[in-house]
Amino acid sequence: MTTVLPTRSIGKTALHVTELGFGAAPLGNLYRPVSDSDARDTAIAAIEAGIAYFDTAPYYGFGLSERRVGDALRGHDGIVLSSKVGRLLKADATLRGSAERHGFCSPLPFDAEFDYSFEGVMASWEASKQRLGLASIDILYVHDIGSLTHGSRHEATFRQLTDGGGFRALEQLRTSGAIQAFGLGVNETAICLEAMKHTQLDVILLAGRYTLLEQNALDALLPACARSGVSIVVGGPYNSGILATGARHGGALHYDYGIAPPTVVERVRRLEAQCERHGVPLAAAALQFPLAHPQVASVIPGLGSPRLIERTLKLLRTAIPDALWRDLKNEDLLRADAPVPATVAGRASLQDTDKAGHWA
Repeated sequence: MTTVLPTRSIGKTALHVTELGFGAAPLGNLYRPVSDSDARDTAIAAIEAGIAYFDTAPYYGFGLSERRVGDALRGHDGIVLSSKVGRLLKADATLRGSAERHGFCSPLPFDAEFDYSFEGVMASWEASKQRLGLASIDILYVHDIGSLTHGSRHEATFRQLTDGGGFRALEQLRTSGAIQAFGLGVNETAICLEAMKHTQLDVILLAGRYTLLEQNALDALLPACARSGVSIVVGGPYNSGILATGARHGGALHYDYGIAPPTVVERVRRLEAQCERHGVPLAAAALQFPLAHPQVASVIPGLGSPRLIERTLKLLRTAIPDALWRDLKNEDLLRADAPVPATVAGRASLQDTDKAGHWA
């Protein structure tokens, strides 16, 4: 049996991505080692489940994620692939073993250097194709640009995109048909609005900033995207895990790549209580909520095992009563102006078909 997942368009391009995408950071050994065989099994399970959008980056495992994604996708047609530019990988002979570096337990002896210039973007694109072992990449995201990552260096790094030709490189690649779309891959909104003044983006991969826990992107970014025809891909729909696990199980609770502060933990407890009252897993509400916004094309949680893929598909299919969304708004746990999913029993838009495409 093959699952047919709904697709949505990317900006004004001809690209369509599945509503559920595959975030491939875990295949770069994010926080824990994953064997090559387990990584391949996970990616193949995603393809067989109907997931036809994969996102990776040079930074994920310092090339490891790209190598594994390429090995899994090679020979499979109809998969939309995105990777990222902004970091160049440099060999470092002093690196040994798989000790955690920047969150990745990768054995590959490379480190990353920021470079958003014309030459840096072109070099990154070519290097990614080599690591992937694929002839083309559909979408390129400018990775981690903005003051949240670069602090006092933000103006200098952003000038690499404007005065240094980084945006010009991406525009040339898109115009020539070498890529189909480009955008930003970030976890802050202000830089998106700034970038949109300098170039026509197709899509923004926004991590953690439009979720069940926070919707400030509704203030300026999402309206600006609607005016300009820019799609949003939502990364980090669980806000680093706290919306997947809930706040009642004990142990460390993670939010925004760190330990969750008490105010966030308390808000998640309240969200969880409302979900339980309606018999809905908190993770299901978190996964489905962003897809209600018309600018959102896909949600891409990190998927690190076949079991997690199966669980995620169940969460996506979970029927959520309108009353839950109404109560979340009444309790000021969800913004009043946030679009919410319409009730579709059992997520009927996901259909089981046989391999010939007939209804089963």
